[in-house]
Amino acid sequence: MGLLGLITEPWQYAFMQRALIIGLTTAVVCGVISCWLVLIGWSLLGDAISHAVLPGVVLSYILGVPFTVGALFFAAIAVALIGGMRSERLIKEDAAIGIVFTTLFAFGTVLISVTPSQTDLNHILFGNLLGVTRGDLWQVVVLGATALMVIVLKRRDLTLFAFDPVHARSIGISPRTLSALLLGALAITVVISFQAVGVILVVAMLITPGATARLLTNRIWTMLWLSPLISSLCVITGIVLAYVFDTSSGGMVGVVLGMVFAVVYLFGPHSVFVGKWRRHRGDIPGAAHPV
Repeated sequence: MGLLGLITEPWQYAFMQRALIIGLTTAVVCGVISCWLVLIGWSLLGDAISHAVLPGVVLSYILGVPFTVGALFFAAIAVALIGGMRSERLIKEDAAIGIVFTTLFAFGTVLISVTPSQTDLNHILFGNLLGVTRGDLWQVVVLGATALMVIVLKRRDLTLFAFDPVHARSIGISPRTLSALLLGALAITVVISFQAVGVILVVAMLITPGATARLLTNRIWTMLWLSPLISSLCVITGIVLAYVFDTSSGGMVGVVLGMVFAVVYLFGPHSVFVGKWRRHRGDIPGAAHPV
């Protein structure tokens, strides 16, 4: 197969077209929200919610309802439990997150082990982007558009909350409200992401694009278009590679995202190697300033 055939042939099939639409929807939404997760320091929270939806997905299968219903329900439970323990301040935030997500994820694995199934429930864990149905497509598009609209409409308040929550509170913006809003958008984003890459690899979609964009620019507004662009290109590449080599589509997307991050980390404009080289040449007086 030549290069042109490699580029055009996969998209002739309906399942590849559905995979592309769902993959790009997930990439854009995750790419945008990952910018704030990285800047605020909520990377572990995204990981927690992505694992906490597992029992909801399995219960949805048992009850014969759409996976999205159970996933949203347990995402909301995880957000409520973590938020409640954070507000009480009896234990540290990272401990609360760890307790909630490990308990719910363990419950999900127990349900998988005792559920007789003709369906390979491992697809829930690792994704099955090439096997999505038309119903899955519409669920992802509708939920993704909802989450993206909320995030875009509140982008200025969220940016202020990320950089200076004290100032945000002083001008009448409630950090608690914005935190709840971002957590809700995160929960929806997790639900649409597991259709593409599975609950285990959702964190790759939620964190890696924003972290990669952060290494390329110090400007939040540049990050907000650069991150979804990186995510989208990695998803397209991952889908094509999964089709060509007959491998896990979610796993391949995660690998491509990780490889792109590694390249930028090692050789990007703010990398250690480039920074030392530029300082040696006298181009800059010191390392790159943080946001």
